[in-house]
Amino acid sequence: MSAKKPIVNFILLNEIWTNLDSSWKEEISYAFEKAAETIGTDFSEMEVSVVLADDQEVQALNKTFRGKDKPTNVLSFPSEEEGELGDIILAYESIMREAQEVGISPLHHMLHLIIHGFLHLLGYDHEEEKAAHTMETMEIKILQQLNISNPYEDL
Repeated sequence: MSAKKPIVNFILLNEIWTNLDSSWKEEISYAFEKAAETIGTDFSEMEVSVVLADDQEVQALNKTFRGKDKPTNVLSFPSEEEGELGDIILAYESIMREAQEVGISPLHHMLHLIIHGFLHLLGYDHEEEKAAHTMETMEIKILQQLNISNPYEDL
């Protein structure tokens, strides 16, 4: 079976994201394609939204839905609607800062977080050690398909 990527909706909540190279949307779409291939599932009839937000918006969502009054780099919210996987919400400032701190490409860091969020939408989690290992292994496999280094190597 040829796996197919989901339909990707981009939602721009903060204009700061318009500073990025226009090829990022293509890279994100390609990342979903590789994720679908690696997972071996046809998502072509499903939708996923990539929400381009900032730290302030993500902090408000994190506080409301997770009880944590601080920004985080990515949040994911599964959808209960037929044909929708859910939303992956990215915090611009956190992503840029983290990429700079560890000396990696902001694009690669963002793609990793999108894959991480996508796996959460599919039911993966990292609460228990075994589940975390399973999720990280899948992330690493997908990222390899994108020629992105293992983000967990030096942790």
